[in-house]
Amino acid sequence: MSKVLVFASMSLDGYVAGPDVSADHPMGVGGERLHDWMFTDPALPDRAVTDGVRAETGAVVVGRRTFDVGLRHWEDVPYPAPTFVVTHETRPDLPQAGGTFSFLAGVEAAVERAKTAAGERTVTLMGADVQRQALAAGLVDEVRISLVPVLLGGGAKLFDGLPAMTFSGPVGQVSFAVR
Repeated sequence: MSKVLVFASMSLDGYVAGPDVSADHPMGVGGERLHDWMFTDPALPDRAVTDGVRAETGAVVVGRRTFDVGLRHWEDVPYPAPTFVVTHETRPDLPQAGGTFSFLAGVEAAVERAKTAAGERTVTLMGADVQRQALAAGLVDEVRISLVPVLLGGGAKLFDGLPAMTFSGPVGQVSFAVR
């Protein structure tokens, strides 16, 4: 059975997107710094992290806002896999070169369809709101946070509004040089 993954880049002050997310700023103002590390030299170890997630992803669940602001930049599905968009708007499937966008009401329905589509592979969740909804509903099997050495000062926080939770796994230590 597939696992459901929250994979997020987070600033030191806890934000997964900067303020004022829009079509011109899909990661919020200044938020693109959260993903700069993903597009570095392919020989660097950081790049292996994103390549690994990409290789294991068999389906994706995104929120409507993430879809709306991301499609222009992705020019396809965000991963080469079926992608399920959580939305209140009913619309027909949107085929792309790397997979098809399907539109569903409710995170539970989207995750269930994504798990079926992914088979034994991972369902990757994208977008803070959908990730929070899935965490609150107990649908997430694993959370991977890439802590990025920036301060955004505002934006979207992944864990805002969630009840107290305990996650299992090792405690990591991260160190950064201040520039």
